[in-house]
Amino acid sequence: FVQKMKRNNVAQSSSLQRTGKKKPKKQSNRKKKIGLSILAFILVAGISSFVFHKELLMFGFDHVVAPTVEGTLKNSYVPLKDNNGEITDASTNLDQSPPFSLLLLGTDQRHNENGLSDSIIYTVVRPKDNKVLFVSIPRDSYTKIVGAENVKGARNNTKISAAHSYGGAQMSVDTVEELLDAPIDYYATINFNGLVEVVDALGGVELPITKLIENKNPAHEKLRVEPNKPIYSGKEALMYVRYREDSDFKRTERQRIFLKAVLERMKNISNIANINQIMGLASDNFKTNMKADFMLDLAKKVIFETGTPLITTHMLQGTDKRTDQWYYILDEEDVRDTHQLIEVWLDPDTAASELISEDSDDALQNN
Repeated sequence: FVQKMKRNNVAQSSSLQRTGKKKPKKQSNRKKKIGLSILAFILVAGISSFVFHKELLMFGFDHVVAPTVEGTLKNSYVPLKDNNGEITDASTNLDQSPPFSLLLLGTDQRHNENGLSDSIIYTVVRPKDNKVLFVSIPRDSYTKIVGAENVKGARNNTKISAAHSYGGAQMSVDTVEELLDAPIDYYATINFNGLVEVVDALGGVELPITKLIENKNPAHEKLRVEPNKPIYSGKEALMYVRYREDSDFKRTERQRIFLKAVLERMKNISNIANINQIMGLASDNFKTNMKADFMLDLAKKVIFETGTPLITTHMLQGTDKRTDQWYYILDEEDVRDTHQLIEVWLDPDTAASELISEDSDDALQNN
């Protein structure tokens, strides 16, 4: 009887194997394993894209963006000359770069004229500390114009904005160097008339406008910018930086705010992808003595590595005075203090903790 029962069990087992009744269980387990594998892959891919998001963007910047933009940037390269008329090459490796100085010039150039420098900002960049000093020089500042004696009809002493109209970036650099008794390694000029297209290509900029901005003087160009908008267009941004019916102090402050807003907007992923288009629009309105590779390294550092630098700002102090026209008469003591401030910032041995780092407009406790 026992043997018969064993034979029956074996027969039933064989029958089940032949009919495949256990097969559905195996398929179910296999599908479960495949599903878990896919889920695991998705999780790993998602985590990887999050963790290596920065690395992927940097790879794209190095291998796609940089080679495309480099040619465009080369078209904007215009070197300076030294006192002997020899072309100077100030470019260095950014990774090894000590603090360096940069003169930012915003011009109203039209056609083949040099145009006045509507915005003049002496800048010190400390790459290792990710800190920047902006020293704004009011456009109406009365000063000696270096080299004006060699230009027919030029005035030796007048508004500093005239230096660019007399002799372009070269004369602006020479004049600011003498005024502040401070070196200028690089310069960068952008024509404000080309600003509109660049800002629009960035998708606009965010500006902290809480009150209506409007020129009311009939002698001034008409402009009006509404407050509390999330994004402002290129035309509105241009009016924002050009508005001057409050004070030169407020005007230079707006220019610095605008520069910071553009830096932040450039970090947007879509703008990084469209950098070639943006630089193409800027190239015809942008001139500098910085080499393309240096500018790309600087952009990469700001966008991916260190983020937007901590900016300290100051505007040269003075008083308005009318003689043959309105001038801004600079305070000599403040000019000396500003020179000392610049020396501290340019000194590579100055510790980051010794620098005034508040993002404010009172680097010298002047308002």
